[in-house]
Amino acid sequence: MARIAVIGAGMGAMAAAARLAVAGHRVAVYERAETYGGAVRRFERDGFGFDTGPGLLPLPAVYRDLFIKTGKEPLEACVELVQVDPSARHVFADGTEVSLPNASRAGVVAALDEALGAGTGGRWGDFLVRAREAWDRTRRPLLEEPLWPNWQVLAEREPYPSVPHKRLLRTRRAGTLAEVGAWELRDPRLVALLESHALAYGLDPGAAPASAAVLPYLEHAFGTWYVRGGTRELARAVHERCVARKVEFSFGAEVSAILEKDGRAAGLELADGSVVEADFVVSGVAPGVLDHLLRGTAVRGEGGVAPQRAAASRLTVLLALRGGRPEGAAHRTVVHAQDRAAELDALFGAGAPAARPTVTVLRPDDPALVPDAGHEAVTLSSTVPAQPDGSGARPEIFDRQAEHLITVAERAVPDLRDRLLWHEVRTPADIAEVTGVRGGAVPAPALAAARGRLLHPSNSTAVAGLFTVGGWSHPGGGLPHAGMSGALVAGLIVEGPEFRGSQ
Repeated sequence: MARIAVIGAGMGAMAAAARLAVAGHRVAVYERAETYGGAVRRFERDGFGFDTGPGLLPLPAVYRDLFIKTGKEPLEACVELVQVDPSARHVFADGTEVSLPNASRAGVVAALDEALGAGTGGRWGDFLVRAREAWDRTRRPLLEEPLWPNWQVLAEREPYPSVPHKRLLRTRRAGTLAEVGAWELRDPRLVALLESHALAYGLDPGAAPASAAVLPYLEHAFGTWYVRGGTRELARAVHERCVARKVEFSFGAEVSAILEKDGRAAGLELADGSVVEADFVVSGVAPGVLDHLLRGTAVRGEGGVAPQRAAASRLTVLLALRGGRPEGAAHRTVVHAQDRAAELDALFGAGAPAARPTVTVLRPDDPALVPDAGHEAVTLSSTVPAQPDGSGARPEIFDRQAEHLITVAERAVPDLRDRLLWHEVRTPADIAEVTGVRGGAVPAPALAAARGRLLHPSNSTAVAGLFTVGGWSHPGGGLPHAGMSGALVAGLIVEGPEFRGSQ
């Protein structure tokens, strides 16, 4: 039985802790905050409740597997999962609207044909077929296996089988997601639909590889789910599973250093001066924080994937509304930017929030989030640049931006301002405070091609006995990816370097 010290109580870290405890190890988690969940938090006021992190759960099979492998009670015995249908309502710049059914390619094709015109659904359906091929080629190396030592193969090979594009006697294949949209989808509304999946993860469609096609495919193939009571309930369930497996948690316990002995991680030093001995250390903190904890020791060896320098964050506006949620209202509505080119130029060119951004509106039908049936809790979110100083020194910028989000959201909720009781704003500075990530940056999922820019460093490190978990290491950001990182770290510790992932 090994002693394992885990830094941080984020979703990936807790997933690793539960699996390691079931394998017979003694696991202790040290979290600087007073609660678990990392970015998966909850805000409550006046009887209203809001998720301040992810509001929906894609690919719930990752957490189903975690609960199967760590106890007798399955995931559905610990939380209530609700399939969101329609998956999303989209309001495009020209006023066209379409509601896309959940996990139904045929239904999506029919809905697009009816709303956008004959042929549009077929083009999107053909795109999903190609996206599935990219998913099949990358699923194991990007989600289920430790990062290959020869990861350059993933960096150089574009798995998306794009359609050849002929222009001026030249034939080209799409190398970016923007080219996929322009050459294969053509309709500006389909392009906006495609690119919104990348934008939601803070990715520039003009720079994201064509393999980013797996992002909309994942949603269409596996569906979108809501955790009754909010995603915070999933964090609660994972924490309780850890406790049931005898994982020890210390909250308000800030780690000041990772201790080494003979070139191997040997434990932790806490801010209060106490020392924790360990045979293995699992770090769930951001790369910059980890570098500081190692006090000059190189985390990564030569030839490995460099940590991502994500430039995007998220602005979230929490709205308390008088009046109940209208029957039949979509759980999620994406209101697309009136000027998509201007939005992308602002975000990825000028490094500034867009004046009229793409806004995601979440309207959960959940009595647990409101004081009574006569009120509604609505969450707005949009992608914004991360803040270089991480301090949010000019909060008035985000106050103004929050007003922009509310204005845009009126296209989805026409009586929004008349019903508004109050609102709260969560900025990149708040994300930085919760996660410790400089600038409040949010990691994207790992993607193939693009010379490895969107891969994440391996879960193993150059320091023997030290492993990394969570959104800033393989396989990257997002709730499913965090859960998979926990599975990979547990496998590497239990089975050793020969571990090759789930079968």
